[in-house]
Amino acid sequence: MIMEKKRRAIYPGSFDPVTFGHLDVIARATHLFDSVIIAVAVSEGKVPLFSVEDRIQMLKESTSDNPAIEVVPLSGLLVDFACEHDVFTVIRGLRAVSDFEFEFQMALMNRKLEARLETVFLTPKEDYTYLSSRIVKEVARLGGDVSPFVPAPAARKLREILK
Repeated sequence: MIMEKKRRAIYPGSFDPVTFGHLDVIARATHLFDSVIIAVAVSEGKVPLFSVEDRIQMLKESTSDNPAIEVVPLSGLLVDFACEHDVFTVIRGLRAVSDFEFEFQMALMNRKLEARLETVFLTPKEDYTYLSSRIVKEVARLGGDVSPFVPAPAARKLREILK
């Protein structure tokens, strides 16, 4: 009997905080792959609003209905993470043409570092193309309602941290 190989992918990002755009890309990825590892970047170069533990918790709460999703921290190079987990497909979301140049360069660099690594670009639903974690944080800082843009766990955490 031949065992079918599972199609697995990694969706890396900072998710600071997770948005409905992220969740849409995750949902699209789970239609294409048997399982998806959401790799939450420690983001040492950036100064995230939320700790990696908080970002992981928000994602776990927001995706708890899907057993095909695993949420884990990512520190270091994505290619090393991919090799450690034996997963060589990376999911990246593209909202607009402006995202493409950076993402394309990253995909080429990742493939140069690890030839087995392939990047699949997914576009979110049109309703989410304007959405970014940066914009959501700005709306929250200025007292705006972010519930149309982020899942309940993220909205709750934003209210707590930006009181």
